Amino acid sequence: MLTSILFLSAIVSTAWSCPKHDNYQSHPHLGRRQVRIDVGREPKDWNYDVSADWATIKPEYSLCQSGTHQSPINIVGQELATLHKPEFEGYKNEPLPGNFANWQFAPSFTLHHPEGEITGLPNFKFDDQEVFLIGWHIHAPSEHLIDGVRSRAEIHMVHVNEEDEEAAVIGIRVGVAPPEAPTESAFFKQLGPLIHFNDTSQIEGLQVNVRLAIDEVGGLEEYWTYKGSLTTPPCSEGLRWFVPKQELLVSEGQMVEILAASRFSHRVTQEVWLHDINL
Repeated sequence: MLTSILFLSAIVSTAWSCPKHDNYQSHPHLGRRQVRIDVGREPKDWNYDVSADWATIKPEYSLCQSGTHQSPINIVGQELATLHKPEFEGYKNEPLPGNFANWQFAPSFTLHHPEGEITGLPNFKFDDQEVFLIGWHIHAPSEHLIDGVRSRAEIHMVHVNEEDEEAAVIGIRVGVAPPEAPTESAFFKQLGPLIHFNDTSQIEGLQVNVRLAIDEVGGLEEYWTYKGSLTTPPCSEGLRWFVPKQELLVSEGQMVEILAASRFSHRVTQEVWLHDINL
């Protein structure tokens, strides 16, 4: 038994970062059964309380200061987008296996897929591109603001292109349903107990229907979009962001659980420059 645990620990990534996908590991053979193991966690050399100074940590992070279209931003006074419309036919309404953990700041999920084979993952299209979902993670509070208003949390759904390079992120803001219309999120309900930020274990083979998150924000029929970056070091640019107008609503109990499992994890808001919002 001990040998099996050590073997599993050796093949599972110990780093959980956001959203740089080098840390999203896939182990399809584990999807056949569900198992919880402690995988440890690699320490980070950055934190959110000094996110304005990430560029001073080491030269590789220089873009965090000098970039021309950094994320996240405050989307102020913008009409909804009409260009780059996303199409989600490639998001099947079915549960898929993955690794459920906490990326040191909040819950996260990585989809299983064979090494180097991403075209079987959930995908969506915009313009002439097809991008593939490798995983999602949560920030609390939200990183994006709409007209200066910040939500209590935000889900980042990270997508790569066929070359396995980060290409697009869907930033879904999460709010609490009003008392007059209480509701539970089916997306969060399927996760079960959320993994705490101090918990270094992860659940292998958890079945999650990621389509539910898209459906619970109206299928992204209404959205803003812009050219942006990763929201953690090295702050690489060249990604397209989609921010749905509609929040994903959860019950008060679900929001309490999200916040209890999370740490403060939003980067300082970036100045809008060459982001080409909705263009």
